[in-house]
Amino acid sequence: MSLFRRRRLPADARPPLDRDERVLAWAGTANHAVVVVTNFGLWLPGISGSARLGWHEIHKATWSGRALLVVPARVKESFDTYAEMVDEETVSVTLLDPDKVPEQVRARVTKSVAYTSHHVLPGGGVRVVARRVPGKDGLRWTARYDPATPPAPDAVADLVADARAAITAGQTVAPSG
Repeated sequence: MSLFRRRRLPADARPPLDRDERVLAWAGTANHAVVVVTNFGLWLPGISGSARLGWHEIHKATWSGRALLVVPARVKESFDTYAEMVDEETVSVTLLDPDKVPEQVRARVTKSVAYTSHHVLPGGGVRVVARRVPGKDGLRWTARYDPATPPAPDAVADLVADARAAITAGQTVAPSG
């Protein structure tokens, strides 16, 4: 194989991409499906048949050296200025030849986080996160409560407002765990 030659995704494995979506990496799986990384998200077998998770919809992704583990997030409840997120079941996919899939997933999930901060609340805590949504301007604000933390939507709305103001004032926070 030439140094400058790219692996081609087989046509029958190509997902139904959006107009401005491009394939960046792909890998075959142990069950004869494919995982496809695009600029908009991650196409995983077994997610509603085969559907794309946007980078902003992935709470966590890890690579074991053989399996890609992805924790999708979903909106539990929407509020005026943010959405409360919860984790879905972890999806585990064994990659036969991972190529650049693990590094692309890590880079893109990390890059989607524009702001993150953790705050103590009565009975626990909450993480406020602003994420970039591929193909859209602006940030999507979310909150994820620590386990067993009672919901506090008014307090979280204030925390989101403070975070937005900090970003507007030019104070940024680097992505963190």
